[in-house]
Amino acid sequence: MTKPLHRCNWCNSSTLYQKYHDEEWGKPVYDDATLFEFLLLETFQAGLSWITILNKRDNFRRAFDTFDYKKIAQYSDHKIQALLQDAGIIRNKLKVYSAVTNAQNFIKIQEEFGSFSTYIWAFVDHKPIDNFPKTLKDVPATSPISDAISKDLKKRGFKFVGSTVIYAHMQATGMVNDHVEDCWIRNN
Repeated sequence: MTKPLHRCNWCNSSTLYQKYHDEEWGKPVYDDATLFEFLLLETFQAGLSWITILNKRDNFRRAFDTFDYKKIAQYSDHKIQALLQDAGIIRNKLKVYSAVTNAQNFIKIQEEFGSFSTYIWAFVDHKPIDNFPKTLKDVPATSPISDAISKDLKKRGFKFVGSTVIYAHMQATGMVNDHVEDCWIRNN
């Protein structure tokens, strides 16, 4: 009989959560399209649980043109109204509008820095930070770096990018490794 894998406790409530933890969370992402996908999803997650977003991820992918930020940046009022009627996603008016604004500003950052990846990874000197947490209690909700990224993104016109959202984005995209000490991923 195979021994069950020990994971970070936050993901043990569902197989979808475990799959996300095992295959995505904390793995460095340098691709702009994926960085935008996580940014969009994290902004919709603000005030909600991550499992809510994971359960609706395929709906978000369909509704938001596979997270194509170039298309999203051009959304018409008609498309925005259709999104606000889409029961498969989070129909928060401010968050839907922010997706468009954030896509537009994402493109501006690409134009300035060559890529969003170059911009965001510069905050961590282009290499993941490993916090080596012993337990979930040792994992922060924010950091001085997430504070700085949040402040800079807000200055650039981004919405729903508070420090907690940005720290979650950093965790999701592997800018920070917060897998706990006895998690099987840390030990592989």
